[in-house]
Amino acid sequence: MSPTPASPVTRAEHRPDSRPAGSAEAITLAGGCFWCLEAVYELVDGVLAVESGYSNGHAHNPSYEQVCGGRTGHAEVVQVRFDPARITLAEILEIFFHIHDPTTLNRQGNDVGPQYRSGIYWHEPAQEAVVRKVVAAAQEAHRGKVVTELAPLANYWRAEDYHQHYFANNPGQGYCAFVVGPKVEKFRRTFQARVKKA
Repeated sequence: MSPTPASPVTRAEHRPDSRPAGSAEAITLAGGCFWCLEAVYELVDGVLAVESGYSNGHAHNPSYEQVCGGRTGHAEVVQVRFDPARITLAEILEIFFHIHDPTTLNRQGNDVGPQYRSGIYWHEPAQEAVVRKVVAAAQEAHRGKVVTELAPLANYWRAEDYHQHYFANNPGQGYCAFVVGPKVEKFRRTFQARVKKA
C-alpha cells in the first residue's frame, strides 16, 4: 500500500449503528487491504454504501500508521451496508470468499501482519447463524484450511478520508493497478449478474 499523506487527517469518533436506517443491514469484513474489498463491494448491486475502517482491536481511534504497525489489534475492514431485499448476507459473504484468500493467517499476498487478517464481524446476533453456515461451506471447499476470524463487531473506527473510495479516486496508483484492479476484474467475471448497472 502507498505511504500516507504528509499531513495527518483528523477524524471524528465514529461508532456504527447496530441497525442502519430503513431496511438496510450491515456487515463488517476484513480480507487484507481495505482498498481491495471496498473497490469490489462498491460495484455490487444491492450494496448501498461501503466504508473503510479499523475494527476488533484494542486501541482508541487508531491511525493508519498505528494499525499498520500491527500493535493495535485492529484489522483493516470495510463496513458494507446493503439492501437485503436485493442481496442477501449469504450472497455478500459468497463474494467475500471469492475475492480474498481465507486460508492465509494474517496475510493477503505481500501484505503481512494481523491487520491483514481474514475476518467477519456481525452487527446483529441474528447474523451469526448465516455467517457460520457460509463459513462451514467455505471450510468444505477449502478442505478445512479457512482461518477467517468470526466475532461480533467491536471497537470500530472509520479510516481517514483519503482511504475512502480509494480505488475509484486513484486507479493508476501502483498498488491499485497491480493488486486491486485484478481483484475487481475477477469479481466482474465471476459475478456478472451481481455488478451494478451503469
